[in-house]
Amino acid sequence: MRNFLKLRGNRTFEYKPRYYKGDGSPYKIEHKLDKFRSTATTNRGLKNKFSSAFDDLKTEGDRNIKMRFIIILAVLILLFLFIIDFDLSIFYSA
Repeated sequence: MRNFLKLRGNRTFEYKPRYYKGDGSPYKIEHKLDKFRSTATTNRGLKNKFSSAFDDLKTEGDRNIKMRFIIILAVLILLFLFIIDFDLSIFYSA
């Protein structure tokens, strides 16, 4: 009767990956870019998260990336307007 009430514990296995030769645990799930993000740190609280996000917005980025983004966005908008056959004559009266 005594063994009936006692629950059996889970089995544990000692598994070691055969070919893993890296640093740290191979089972740790971490995004590759988390170490470069300032918002991925241990900021507790909503106020701290918002303040760190606004600080990231204030920092100046690479000008070439911004210009490339604007050019790609403009090309995509013009391509979309061409596909839907948008007529520019509505903006001027002839």
